[in-house]
Amino acid sequence: MPKEGTRARGSSPVGPRCIALVGPFQSGKTTLLEAILARTGAIARMGSADSGTSVGDSSKEARQHKMSVELSVASTTFMDESYTFIDCPGSVEFVHDMRAVLPACDAAVVVCEVDEKKVPQLQLILRELEDLKIPRFLFLNKIDKADTRIRDVLKVLQPASRVPLLLRQIPLWNGDIVTGFVDLARERAHIYRENAASEVVPLEGAAALQEKEARFSMLETLADHDDELMEQLLDDIPPPDDKVFDDLAKELRDGLVCPVLMGAASRTNGVLRLLKALRHEATGVEETARRLGAKTNGDALALVLKTAHTTHGGKTSLVRVLSGEVGDGVTLNAPDVEAGRVSGVFRLVGQTMEKRGPAQKGDTVALGKLEYAATGVTLSSGKQPHAALVTLKAPVPVLSIAIGARERKDDVKLGLALAKLADEDPALVVQHNAETHEVIVWGQGEMHLRVLTERLADRFGIAIDKHKPRVGYRESIRKPVVQRGRHKKQSGGHGQFGDVLLDIKPLPRGAGFIFKDEIKGGVVPGNYIPAVEEGVRDGLRHGPLGFPVVDVAVKLTDGSFHSVDSSDMAFRIAGRVGIVEALPNCTPVLLEPIHTVEIVCPSDATAKINAILSGRRGQILGFDTRADWSGWDVVRAMIPEAEIGDLIVEVRSATAGVGSFTTRFDHMAELSGKPAEQIVAAHRSVAA
Repeated sequence: MPKEGTRARGSSPVGPRCIALVGPFQSGKTTLLEAILARTGAIARMGSADSGTSVGDSSKEARQHKMSVELSVASTTFMDESYTFIDCPGSVEFVHDMRAVLPACDAAVVVCEVDEKKVPQLQLILRELEDLKIPRFLFLNKIDKADTRIRDVLKVLQPASRVPLLLRQIPLWNGDIVTGFVDLARERAHIYRENAASEVVPLEGAAALQEKEARFSMLETLADHDDELMEQLLDDIPPPDDKVFDDLAKELRDGLVCPVLMGAASRTNGVLRLLKALRHEATGVEETARRLGAKTNGDALALVLKTAHTTHGGKTSLVRVLSGEVGDGVTLNAPDVEAGRVSGVFRLVGQTMEKRGPAQKGDTVALGKLEYAATGVTLSSGKQPHAALVTLKAPVPVLSIAIGARERKDDVKLGLALAKLADEDPALVVQHNAETHEVIVWGQGEMHLRVLTERLADRFGIAIDKHKPRVGYRESIRKPVVQRGRHKKQSGGHGQFGDVLLDIKPLPRGAGFIFKDEIKGGVVPGNYIPAVEEGVRDGLRHGPLGFPVVDVAVKLTDGSFHSVDSSDMAFRIAGRVGIVEALPNCTPVLLEPIHTVEIVCPSDATAKINAILSGRRGQILGFDTRADWSGWDVVRAMIPEAEIGDLIVEVRSATAGVGSFTTRFDHMAELSGKPAEQIVAAHRSVAA
């Protein structure tokens, strides 16, 4: 038996850890994952995303576009302890995958470059981590290419974080090249060795003076939350090493600081020091379960992080086990539905799935064939399902396409494929527009929807046609008209006869449709009047301009009937004939939907956003600073629905990829002149 407080070989005091690798787009997260796997012996040699040999970004779409479009998961062992690293996409179009994973992670490594342009992206990610209270390290990647003093870098990056960025290392320079680092906690200098452990060298000269100053600054920040350490600094008493490390770990776990490490993942520089910091300072599964409010009573408890539908293996669910044991054949329940029996437990290294024994507390594994387990669902083995640990909110969609199978025989296949892809990716929203008979798919941007269409072709073998969804145009009238509608037909036996007089008037915008019966003396029997209204509604479905007619009042004022030949159908046809013949004489006018739009953007992009909105016929309503977001604004405007289609493309271009918006319908507005004529002509050509 090992002594209390010591570790037995092969064991961990905190259990297997789950670490998220997050950060701005193209900051080097996938390369860092590759470096970690190479340094820990999980792979024989380090590949690269650019050459298509990396463990992460191994899907066809990721290889083709040279970017992360989904999670990459890999488990490994470091110093006899188990770790699962989850590489999360950095593009704002795929960041929803990160949101589903973060709650179950013990810590996050935020990978960032020395690039001022990426500060807004960094701020978005740090805000997520701060709100979820997840311990986080900042890993300054590509330090070998840096040409800026580290203190200047921190001044640029600090506005992205609500807590101090705590410098844990300073670079060693040889001329203009970073050749190593000084560990401020251990007060040791290290020279980088490519694809090998760094070499400890004497700390002397200018580097020693810089280290003293930087270390004191680090200790001052730690002392803000430790009175004992503050007294030691004031009395010029060097704090014991154990005290420093205890404070570093505690303030990391309490979310009071964000430690900053550095390296060059492509050379594996700084990776070993990062792994050691994670080992000694990151929390474990018990703290994560406590943060989530999990009630661990010995039953198996797990959180679904991601759902995938494989070609041959069916549905798999990536889960983090928070307590108990999950083995093959175990029945897991969810709050609303029985998830079913586990069919296989798998260890993941990228796309490779290796069958393994039961998963223990802390493990991150894939479970087979839990058909009803959706991303974000809480699974448990108890008789009563565990309460939901998280509530995932799908991101607001910002771009849509209308799609259809190129061959009609694939219609059913397309519906099933879309259901599977939406199950994998909750940020995809599939809608069926009953009016236009279009299948509309909403997503987070151009690339998000492009990946969808590529997967339909590659994974499901479905060729599709796509186009922009039709805008919800309407038409109305400006002029009142009185019109008779008459239907008379004699074809042997009983004929058909219906005769109505309609008083048609425009209504205010948004009033809809009003039908009134003002028949006197029974000239139209009461039992036929509902049929007249139905006929009028039929005629309003397609006005003279080709669109549904709204904001119209119709009064039935007179008419006649035949005791033998009149019927519901005859009066329905008469009502339709009357309204159809009247509308061209009512001065029809085209209406377009107007939406209220709120765009969130960095303040330095607000002027660009205003120009974009003005160029899209938008009416600027004003802007305010974004609440609790330093350096961000919220711009409000009214804009036609027709101009919203690809608005997100321009917004992202103007905001270095971080701007977004929400929209809601506000009102219908008249559109006249050449724009209206073009819309009507285009609609008629499609209808023809």
